[in-house]
Amino acid sequence: MVRAYSQEHVYKHPWERVTAASWRKFADPENKRTLSHILEVDTLNRKLDSNSGKLYTTRAITIHAPGPWFIRRIIGQDICHCVESTVVDANSRSMQLATRNISLQKFIEVEEKIRYDPHPENPTEWTTCKQETSIRIKPLSALASMAEKIEQKCVDRFQQNSAKGREVMERICKYLEAESSGIPI
Repeated sequence: MVRAYSQEHVYKHPWERVTAASWRKFADPENKRTLSHILEVDTLNRKLDSNSGKLYTTRAITIHAPGPWFIRRIIGQDICHCVESTVVDANSRSMQLATRNISLQKFIEVEEKIRYDPHPENPTEWTTCKQETSIRIKPLSALASMAEKIEQKCVDRFQQNSAKGREVMERICKYLEAESSGIPI
């Protein structure tokens, strides 16, 4: 059984500001309290394709293991390692992120896709963020009802963390807006 959900959010900030905020969201010390589930972020690879003008980046992200506390007790691990692949196409003004866990895969599979594009109705001032997440608890597939409940708890946690992430992105966008306007912060 796979639990999937999608969300859409409109940032009332230009695409360039929102994508800049996306890169800074894990680095700002003030955000560490809000995004306390993120333990560490390391850039593994960054490549600019000179022909297409696309930037490809791979980051390793270490988080507190998703799901209820009793599942973390059963599997005996509190952390989870993930890989985030990002493609930024400045020409078409698109940023796509795909994140998946690489540890705990025999217990849980999580895949998250986020896409930032200029808003169709106000492309110079607003940015659309589309997020799709799928969560699958593996060993409990035979116990479908229990797996569904645990998957739903994971979805609830991911949605809470997504809301925190949007809050951080808004804060960084406002900071970047003030910074570009020369307003003291």
